[in-house]
Amino acid sequence: MTRALAGDFDYDTKGAGYAVHRRPDPRIAAMIHAALGDARTVLNVGAGAGSYEPIDRYVVAVEPSAGMRAQRPAQAVPAIDARAEDLPFDDRSFDAAMATVTVHQWADAGRGLTELRRVARGPVVVLTFDGDALDRLWLAEYVPELVAAERRRYPPIDAIAAAIGGSCDVHEVPIPIDCVDGFTEAYYARPERFLDPRVRAAQSAWGFVDDAAIERCVERLRTDLSRGAWDERFGHLRGQPEFVGSLRLLVGRP
Repeated sequence: MTRALAGDFDYDTKGAGYAVHRRPDPRIAAMIHAALGDARTVLNVGAGAGSYEPIDRYVVAVEPSAGMRAQRPAQAVPAIDARAEDLPFDDRSFDAAMATVTVHQWADAGRGLTELRRVARGPVVVLTFDGDALDRLWLAEYVPELVAAERRRYPPIDAIAAAIGGSCDVHEVPIPIDCVDGFTEAYYARPERFLDPRVRAAQSAWGFVDDAAIERCVERLRTDLSRGAWDERFGHLRGQPEFVGSLRLLVGRP
């Protein structure tokens, strides 16, 4: 029997390193938790291994990938096997709903976002990336195929905003130089990290790039680092405390 994927990426077989390399960064977490306001009950959709779930509120987690559910820490609530597009909850069941770096993986992002709005009495908080800003990171020069693939995946920011609230605030999220959540822009000042296949394996974007393009990128980056060419062009980033790239926090209200 063919197993249906939980999203656009096979996390059951390729997501084993997420709990190690995609830990929640406390500064980004603080922004998310502040956006939840005084909500006491929170639904986390596409919850994965539990990143960014608040520990001081009642949380219900939804995650369709068995592989990701298995990586949730012992102190986290167990995740319900369900999908964003068909949430098994009544209207206005939660004070707030959240979805962090997940909407681009849903089969029907519009329907999933409408479901988040349906079940939340208060704010719907979405952490995502702006496809139009992905080329702010120097990596776009080394592997443009990755940027092209990611742009196809990410729903437009305006479309997300329209779906999650009568009003919606959109915030650019500064990425700290020592960010511990290992998405691609987290390593804006640490290019050597992209040479590690374990790091790339914890970034689903690479799964949409063919092996030849990845090999070209890695070899060019390794050569440029060894010869000083990367530092000549981008070395100023090694001392830049924050990077404003494509990471966005949307807070929709009824």
